[in-house]
Amino acid sequence: MTSTLRTLTVPLDDEPLPTGLPSFLVRDDVFCWSRRENGLVGFGEVARFTSNGPERFLEADIWWRHLVLEADVTDPLEVPGTGPVAFGSFAFSKLSPYQSRLVIPEIVVGIRDGRAWVTQLTLDDVELTEAGVLASLRRWLATAEGSVPTEGGTGVERSHGALAESGRRAELRSGSLSEADWMQAVADGVAEIRAGKLEKLVLARDVVASMPDGVSVAQVLRELAGRYRECWTYGVDGLVGATPEMLIQVEGRTAQARVLAGTLDRRDAEGVEGSPLAFAERVLAGSEKQRHEHEIAIQSLTTQLAPFSEAMNAHSEPFILELPNVWHLASDVKAELADIEGHIPTCLALINALHPTAAVCGTPTLMAGALIRRLEHMDRGPYAGPVGWLDAAGNGEWGIALRGAVVEDAHTVRLYAGCGVVEGSQPEAELAETWAKFRPMLESLGINDQPEWSVQSAS
Repeated sequence: MTSTLRTLTVPLDDEPLPTGLPSFLVRDDVFCWSRRENGLVGFGEVARFTSNGPERFLEADIWWRHLVLEADVTDPLEVPGTGPVAFGSFAFSKLSPYQSRLVIPEIVVGIRDGRAWVTQLTLDDVELTEAGVLASLRRWLATAEGSVPTEGGTGVERSHGALAESGRRAELRSGSLSEADWMQAVADGVAEIRAGKLEKLVLARDVVASMPDGVSVAQVLRELAGRYRECWTYGVDGLVGATPEMLIQVEGRTAQARVLAGTLDRRDAEGVEGSPLAFAERVLAGSEKQRHEHEIAIQSLTTQLAPFSEAMNAHSEPFILELPNVWHLASDVKAELADIEGHIPTCLALINALHPTAAVCGTPTLMAGALIRRLEHMDRGPYAGPVGWLDAAGNGEWGIALRGAVVEDAHTVRLYAGCGVVEGSQPEAELAETWAKFRPMLESLGINDQPEWSVQSAS
């Protein structure tokens, strides 16, 4: 055994891939980052780094840079996502006991702009060959009946069979707070804002789904990738979802982010005269509350990104992002990263500066974070934390883990959703917004949406 990471990347130019990356989502223990049939899928595990606390991003960055500095890399393609790659998931809070992680898979399949490849990674002193890489990929795909990855990354046995086939009814129940208690938390947050203690607060809630016939993580990921093509579908150690929000995307010296704040349930447009999009523009872009919430989120990101940038631009006006479940007010931010003392800032260094943004925490950050801990009565774990991947060249894509859930065991999934709270927020409307945001995961699990469900209160 050697401590040197060795990788070989092989083009898949002759392989037919009619459905793109989702065709590789065949195992429950897969690592996933996918959008519009492009992205990365990982199998197996070569090494992992875990950490928690306020230095979790920088500690992971040091571990990764040290590992790839000495790596033996054969990469004829040299595009983002080839060569050494790690998938990651980080806790939302610096106080969370959740173990933030970077995981290096054994096999990574990538598709980007019509080009496909497979990379094998190892710490063993074995010869890597093109034939061996392809054979290893075939072995992983041939043994597609995997275990369900859990928060700890160990996996548990899954009972197979679709809920729809058996007719056994899943159970959905409140998590840390009942609906009434959560609405009271929103009201308490609004009172703090009106008292001048902070400008914005993001409050989240959880619900727990019990699945009698087991959880098929691979099926969940395929459903999300198919339904939410404009989002980034992610899967890391049982954390699964499809986020519409990009915290930071780095390619060379260019960094980009997509900021969302302001949400409208598409069901609200049913029966409205005129086009649904015109309705969304009127309600979102024409709302002082929604525009104010959005401006806070943009200012939060650009202020923190500015010290790392030579130039930056953002949309002067937000646009309407259309998703199957909701519309969002969205803005894209693009920055040219500065060369600071001979170094371009890494993905994780940028995340360390940017997280948490006002879009998932509030403003000012410290006051909002303290209020979240007091009002939510739960540990968010990886929910609303950074999730994504990075490579040895400094490229990477890190979304915010929204519209997602944590697979707690073979039959239990904990779903999370949150809302931005400002002075004009109404608790009933914020509760309804959480149900709209739960919808992607409920659909992917085969669960009918609320309010048809009788949601049990927390015990």
